[in-house]
Amino acid sequence: MGSRKKQMADAIKEAKKHVAFAKLNNCPTSPRKMRLVADLVRGEKVENALNILKFNNKEASGRLEKLLLSAIANWQAKNEDADVESAELFVKEIRVDGGSMLKRLRPAPQGRAHRIRKRSNHVTLVVGANNNTQA
Repeated sequence: MGSRKKQMADAIKEAKKHVAFAKLNNCPTSPRKMRLVADLVRGEKVENALNILKFNNKEASGRLEKLLLSAIANWQAKNEDADVESAELFVKEIRVDGGSMLKRLRPAPQGRAHRIRKRSNHVTLVVGANNNTQA
């Protein structure tokens, strides 16, 4: 590996150290319902986001709370020497994408059938640290 390539690789590795992510795949909730809850925590500090999710009464908030705790644990695994409280973690990015659909048939009048689409989604949550507080 050349010297410039190694320097660039080291810079990218250092930048990725301040970021951790967690993914939730094939969650059996419609993406529209999950986005309602995801929009509440986008850009929030981690402590505030956990409180929002804990006291929200939607089903999707429990799943997102668990996902956020997983992302925090991933960040701690990357930065064993750093403290979570002093790092000022925040929800850098949260993305809800549509997953696969289960297609079911519901009987309709006059011998017809209507298709029911049971939707699922994929959630990607990225937690970042404020670079101002880290050395």
